[in-house]
Amino acid sequence: MAKAKLSDEVKTYIVQALACFDSPSVVAAAVKKEFGVDVSHDPNKKAASGLAPKWKALFGETRKTFLEDTATIAISHRAVRLRALQRMAEKAEIQSNMVLAASLLKQAAEEVGNAYTNRRELTGKDGKDLPVPVPPVTIFQLPDNDRS
Repeated sequence: MAKAKLSDEVKTYIVQALACFDSPSVVAAAVKKEFGVDVSHDPNKKAASGLAPKWKALFGETRKTFLEDTATIAISHRAVRLRALQRMAEKAEIQSNMVLAASLLKQAAEEVGNAYTNRRELTGKDGKDLPVPVPPVTIFQLPDNDRS
């Protein structure tokens, strides 16, 4: 039986989803839901063998944009994460799940305090050097007979 030919719209959707690291099974399910088309994935075949240059170019461009532009991913923004944590904490309190509520409050505090970033302050205020901690000076008292 011959395979049904996919429209360019479906092909574009598939190429872009794969470029954004969606697994082939997730893409197949999404194509079924979105377009009503069954696409099978044979994991024994090379996915890009015989792929037209326009699809390779679209894949490369989409992958590059996806990796460079996290602004389009809502959860990459602190405000979005904090709003979600707020909703979860309120729901946990309503359900009298104080352990979960406390955990969510702690996570929100860490989020605000940059615990989830790789940024670390390596300088002091306004870019000045950090103060060097000076250990306290201990003064030794010599006994009276040892003083010379």
